[in-house]
Amino acid sequence: MKKTYIILILVVAAALISVGVYGLTCSRKANNKADNRITGVSTPTPGGHYNPDELLSVTIPSSLPSQIKDYEGFRVSFNNDNRTPNWVAWELLASETDGKVGRYNTFWSDPDIEGCPSTYDYRNSGYDRGHLCPAADQKWSQKAMEHCFSLANMCPQDHALNTGAWKTLEAKERVWAQRDSALIIVSGPIYSPTDKKRIGEAGVRVPGAFFKILAAPYLDNPRGIAFVYPNMTAPGNMENYATTIDEVEQLTGFDFLSALPDDIESEIESKSSFKEWNRR
Repeated sequence: MKKTYIILILVVAAALISVGVYGLTCSRKANNKADNRITGVSTPTPGGHYNPDELLSVTIPSSLPSQIKDYEGFRVSFNNDNRTPNWVAWELLASETDGKVGRYNTFWSDPDIEGCPSTYDYRNSGYDRGHLCPAADQKWSQKAMEHCFSLANMCPQDHALNTGAWKTLEAKERVWAQRDSALIIVSGPIYSPTDKKRIGEAGVRVPGAFFKILAAPYLDNPRGIAFVYPNMTAPGNMENYATTIDEVEQLTGFDFLSALPDDIESEIESKSSFKEWNRR
């Protein structure tokens, strides 16, 4: 695994990790997904019975403000100091990777979210309103598509990254979800102490990097992988930005997938063979 960018980000982000953490558990609407979860898996394992609500729970440092909201199809932990999410989590089924619902494309400020920015905060800022849970994952439901454009699901993102490597990764996720029947995905910004730039009247904090973890816990041989991209043009192959979920946990201080049995969690979080993951 190539770690050029990972090492750089580890250096600047090490100060993020704090001592105290607390668990966040909140029920998520099932959206009648359970019957589709093992479609395409020849021999379902006990993993096929994991509760996706529990898999979408993330433990974060106690120093971080967090307001949890369950939208249709995804969950947000919002940080009203940064005016961006701590993380956004969702389960992507193979059956959800395509649909007839068109792109909503109307960004909106959620009155239920304390500190949620407005569209004016991003105007002329030089940054895109970068989705963490992408719109293309929500074509299966009109409500999910509309919810996806909540500004609580956005971060200031470099245009070249948003329309380039990040978009490529999002497309790959849908291919992998089709192959594996379902993925658990968590995405969010990475802030270092030097990330002090803010945009708009609300003061939306610009992150220095973004993470995304992906896990396929329902397979006979569960697997996981993670990616870290600097908030800028990301040249080179996707493999250059691949890392382990364990390393993202070190970067952020977050704890992912704690609802899994320890041996399966360790297996999923400690390995990141891009070539193995990318096989058809």
